[in-house]
Amino acid sequence: MSELQILSADGKSRVVPLTGPRVTLGRSSVAELCYPDDAGLSRQHLSFEIEGAGWYLRDLGSKNGTILNGVRIDGRHALKPGDRVMAGHLVLIYDARKRVDEATRVVFVESSDPGTSSSTVISDLAGIIQGESVKTADTVMGSTAVQALIRAGNELAGERPLPELFRFILDLGIQAVNAERGILMTLEDDGELLVRATRGEGFRISSAVRDRVIRNKESVLVRDTALDDAFRERRSIVEQNIRTLMAAPLQTRERIIGLIYVDSPSTLREFSKDDLSLLTVMANVAAIRIEQSRFAEMDRARKVMESELTQAAEIQRRYLPPNAPSVPGLDLAGHNAPCRTVGGDYYHFFPYPNGRVAMVLGDVSGKGMPASLLMMGLQARVEMLIDEPEDLARVMTRLNRITQANCPDGRFITLFLCVLDATTGELVYANAGHNPPVIVRGDGSYDKLPGGGPVLGILPNIEYAQYSAHLEKGDVLAIYSDGITEATTPDDVEFEAEHLAATLHAHRAKPAETIVREVNAAVAEWTQGAPAADDITLIVARRLE
Repeated sequence: MSELQILSADGKSRVVPLTGPRVTLGRSSVAELCYPDDAGLSRQHLSFEIEGAGWYLRDLGSKNGTILNGVRIDGRHALKPGDRVMAGHLVLIYDARKRVDEATRVVFVESSDPGTSSSTVISDLAGIIQGESVKTADTVMGSTAVQALIRAGNELAGERPLPELFRFILDLGIQAVNAERGILMTLEDDGELLVRATRGEGFRISSAVRDRVIRNKESVLVRDTALDDAFRERRSIVEQNIRTLMAAPLQTRERIIGLIYVDSPSTLREFSKDDLSLLTVMANVAAIRIEQSRFAEMDRARKVMESELTQAAEIQRRYLPPNAPSVPGLDLAGHNAPCRTVGGDYYHFFPYPNGRVAMVLGDVSGKGMPASLLMMGLQARVEMLIDEPEDLARVMTRLNRITQANCPDGRFITLFLCVLDATTGELVYANAGHNPPVIVRGDGSYDKLPGGGPVLGILPNIEYAQYSAHLEKGDVLAIYSDGITEATTPDDVEFEAEHLAATLHAHRAKPAETIVREVNAAVAEWTQGAPAADDITLIVARRLE
């Protein structure tokens, strides 16, 4: 079965199987691979389609495009193992594991259940704890097993980084039962077993043993593979000369977080039932310690992140205008609400002494800290170029060249830039891939401002154009981010520009600050109070009667 490894912007990775005939990806809840928080994705962005024995990639007319091995595609393209697909802020690797080095790969060999032959012992942690398969304390006190458990308890009480802890636990297990080889694997959220530590290489483990450990929460001992029908005829076992083997779950209470497997290809000594009990108990102690370390690391990282985000949010707020400027003949207001602690939306006003005012609203792709840093860079460049410009097209072209030279792959910025003359009502503007602002007229009609070019940061040699419009007295101009128009009901119906225009018209005679509050209230009612999926930013400019 083919599969995808999906890497997201927050560093997380998951592997999903591709099951035909078609798998779609996008922000919409109807997509099989749904990423509603990724602003770089279209609602239906791309699909994987099977034909014959092969899989194909198809872009579904996405706004920001699909990149296959560094090249933007349209139509349908055949995939081969290792192909890298970029969509929004995701990187998708097709059949990545088919390229993994055989020396570091663990193969689970299909085999029948070893059952309970004379050579096989099946046990579990509960039975061992209840004393069904271990000697009493009086008879084993001072034994090698107890010494190994005491050492494990003492050693595991210390603080160790997780990678070192995995290796140390495996070494303890191998030494305790006198095994020659071993491997420790953790069970990830997607059900994948991930190798964390090994001694030896070329492991070929029975799938039946794996399933006994992971699904049934049982420990498995095969004393002699030559005597067990499930292993005697297995070529992989014969070739590796595996004589005796054991596997035990890494178990915390009722949860399985992985397994330890050990074997001995050459020793004449068979593992015993006591070895199995010892490995099972040690695996349980180790699993609890692993979980404690994971939780401790997550808690430390969370606290550091919260502190950094709080500071970043405060810095970011200082880059946004605390109040709209006072311009005779105009009533202005602005609003920004990030959906996370920090956001990627930016807006500002730049008043000029001749009754004109520049207004800027940008939306950096993505969310969180990366988007916030790009937003602050954008703000610095805009302030450098906005000194009463005579040609907004040239300003936008220069902004794009600077942004493209400094923007990471897969990131981009949409930006709307305009200058409004309070005296004449003349509006000149340039648009780089941003949502078309709307002008609501006194008669209830509204206009979307036409014209524009591609987003900033993707294509270096784009020349932008300047456009013009006119505001009559009483008209209301709204510049907004897609966090408003793409806000959805629980049934996935978007707010869209029509509802924004209707809200503006209903309150067009009110102060700009009030209009902003009414729009926010309308969006909250539309989403029925659900948390915002994207940053919400709005500028309202009302030309006074």
